[in-house]
Amino acid sequence: MLTVALPKGALLSDSIRLLKSIGLDFSAFLDPSNRLLQITDPTHTAKALLVRNHDVPVYVEYGQAQLGIVGYDVLREKLPQVAHLADLGFGKCRMSVAVKKSSPYRSALELPLHGRVASKFVRCAREYFNSLDLPVEIVPLSGSVELGPITGMSEAIVDLVATGTTLRENGLIETDVLFESTARLIAHPLSYRLNTDEMQEWIEKIRATTEVLV
Repeated sequence: MLTVALPKGALLSDSIRLLKSIGLDFSAFLDPSNRLLQITDPTHTAKALLVRNHDVPVYVEYGQAQLGIVGYDVLREKLPQVAHLADLGFGKCRMSVAVKKSSPYRSALELPLHGRVASKFVRCAREYFNSLDLPVEIVPLSGSVELGPITGMSEAIVDLVATGTTLRENGLIETDVLFESTARLIAHPLSYRLNTDEMQEWIEKIRATTEVLV
């Protein structure tokens, strides 16, 4: 039976809508009373795992799921050994550098040498500042990175930005965009090559639907 890893949070409803459009209904995950982390489609064609966004590529890489839907930001940060199949077009956001509005810095290149940059995306942040040839200290945080500049722990942050509302409400502004991110369809490489559980048929249906939606 085909297994799909679905991300909790912002990408879930669009992921379920996409799969439902090709005949796989996992909308039970949207029921607030649902506590199940694994459900089977009513047609018993496939099952889905509900996991954290950052864990989707892990389940796919290790073969517990043949397919997965995950943000491109996670793929850039984790560099998992998975097959990248399609840009699904939803979940649009950007990885950005942000600073306090009251700070003198208006671009990443203006940050002080060996200054501090707080981020949940350590690899992405380090890669970006290395590309600028600007030595900084990356401070790893797991949440509320906006507090870095607010408390004075860091001069800047690198984080995902969708509408920018959280930044504005906390007195921060964007200065640089590292890359744009959307939801991506990924697969376990060997399962993809062997067409396990008729994966290719489902993949083509998803690609066709995505082209129509976009």
